[in-house]
Amino acid sequence: MFLSIAFDVLKANLGKGLINTLEIFFLTLLFSLPLGVLIYLARASRFTILRGITKIFISIMRGTPLMLQLMFFRFGPYYLFGLPNPDVFITVIISFSINYAAYFAEIYRGGFESIDGGQYEAARLLGFTRAGTFFKIILPQVVKRIMPTMTNEVITLLKDTSLAMAISYVELLQSTKALAAKESSMLPYLIVGIIYYVLNYLIAFFMERMEKRMSYYR
Repeated sequence: MFLSIAFDVLKANLGKGLINTLEIFFLTLLFSLPLGVLIYLARASRFTILRGITKIFISIMRGTPLMLQLMFFRFGPYYLFGLPNPDVFITVIISFSINYAAYFAEIYRGGFESIDGGQYEAARLLGFTRAGTFFKIILPQVVKRIMPTMTNEVITLLKDTSLAMAISYVELLQSTKALAAKESSMLPYLIVGIIYYVLNYLIAFFMERMEKRMSYYR
């Protein structure tokens, strides 16, 4: 009976929080993965000024807490320019996407720089075009090499969604905190811990399967 009541209470109170958490997670990946490519290209640009600005941007994004960045994007427009505070959900997505794009850009850079330059020369001698060399030879190797690091970063992203509570966005941990206080029980925290673990296990399982499918050896 107790477990049944607890399940009903958690379902009613944590459902919205879980949906919001998954929205942050998937939208951040949707925007940050391609944005990371653009940042990497700027980081690898021939133009010294663009390369320098990009390096500073990445350094700031990686060197300051995500929670601080959330607060900056949330309250900065008002305190700096007297503008209305942006919508909290938009603030969360922008903050997470920019922050993780900086990390993904560095992961991409590490992957591409790990490729031996001789492979480009060999591909050209074999008659491959630049596009063919990139998509058929270089990119598959890069994706394979960065997959373990990407897995760790994606798992971290799911856990970092809890930081959205810093600007009063109701995600999974925020709704759990309110419910635990209301019920004077640790049960909600136990349930949410299990939820995070299961979600991260599924992510790790999915990414591992992808990595095996791209294995060079069968």
